[in-house]
Parts: sequence; structure tokens; C-alpha cells
Amino acid sequence: MTYSIVARDPATGHLGIAVASRFFAVGALVPHIRTGAAVATQAFINPMWGVEGALRLQGGEGAQEVLADFIARDSGAPQRQAHMIDTSGEIAAHTGADCVDWAGHCGAPGVSVAGNMLAGPRVIADTLSCYLDNPGLPFAERLLLAMAAGEDAGGDKRGRQSAALRIHRGQDYPWLDLRTDDHPDPLADLARLLKVAGERYLLFAEGFGTAENFAGVTDRSNLDRRIAEREGSAG
Repeated sequence: MTYSIVARDPATGHLGIAVASRFFAVGALVPHIRTGAAVATQAFINPMWGVEGALRLQGGEGAQEVLADFIARDSGAPQRQAHMIDTSGEIAAHTGADCVDWAGHCGAPGVSVAGNMLAGPRVIADTLSCYLDNPGLPFAERLLLAMAAGEDAGGDKRGRQSAALRIHRGQDYPWLDLRTDDHPDPLADLARLLKVAGERYLLFAEGFGTAENFAGVTDRSNLDRRIAEREGSAG
């Protein structure tokens, strides 16, 4: 019912997941990111693959090890699909034999794409190719462009309903977490939300507290100046 991309930006180490589906609120349960690791769990979804998986990967376990354990423990594994990146950059992916056609996964160093109930294999192949072909784009835009390529190749064979984009910049909370839960063109709506986020929100996000700097940036004078400059240039 879903296709998604899980990636680590090679330039920054930031982690991102983008997902789209003909299913309500796909962003609520598919993407899971912790410091250094990311998991997307989908198909006949078991959210625990994401919740437990991200924590174990963050703790240093390898992606292949964690995935093999889930397959062994979950009697529903033939209906599950999941893919993940661990703290060392290793990718692991599982598409159960009972996932609804078309279903499969593919990947390259630092990026994995997987989907089920798709129009065909071109959906994930074009998503991956587009991501790899656009290394110069900002990470969020690169992920959304790749997802749009998958949609152009047919996407979810049932149609469109929801999509999400989540990016973490080395913290357990997201730097960016966008969702559109019920929309006729969800990827286009995510692109709109990303543009809105760039007006003010992402400027604020640069000053959030971190595990290394609990208080973050407390002097807002530079922030106010940059907001004024951006609003002036927009006018």
C-alpha cells in the first residue's frame, strides 16, 4: 500500500524518510528515526518493527541482525515490509513473500527504497535513480523529488491519499516533520508545506536545543534579522 525512501545525506550525515500511500495518515506509523539510525515499516504494518528497531539500531546493533530477529519473531513477517539504515550506514531490507504485488526493494550506499501494492518495479527503480541523480539538491528537496519520480512511474496502484517527510539532524527529535494525512495530491502538498516551513520554522529550528547544547540559541536577534530579511526579499 506504500512506497518509501530511507536515506542518509552523505554530506551531513542527516537522516530522512519520505513515504507516500493510498492509505490514511501514512506518516503516523511508517517512519521511525533515532540518532544515527532510521527504519521504515510498512505493508501489513507492525509498528514495533519501527519502534524497537530504531532504538536497537541507535544502540549499536547492525541492521541485518535486527531485521533477521524481527523476521524470526514475527509470525506475520511474510506480510511485512521494512527497510533500515544503522549507525554504520549498513542497509537491510525485507519484503515478505505475501506482500501484495507489486512489491520489492532496491538500494545503493546510503539509500534504500521499498514499496508494495505498486504499479510495478519502475516505481522504486525510478525513485532510487532520481535520488542518486540529484546529489546537489538540498536533502529535503532531493527526497521529495525522488518520491515524485516514483509517483510518475505509477506509485501506489490504488491511487494517492497521504504522504510524509521526516528529517533528523543528529538528534532524537526531528528537524523537519511534515505530514499530509488525507489529500488528493499529497506529495504536492508536502512540497507546499516545505516551502512554508522555509519561511520561518526552519530558521527557528537552527536554534533548537540539542543533546550537546541543551539551551540552544537563546539570543534571538540574529533570528529576527534573518526573518526580516527573508520577508523583505519575498516582498
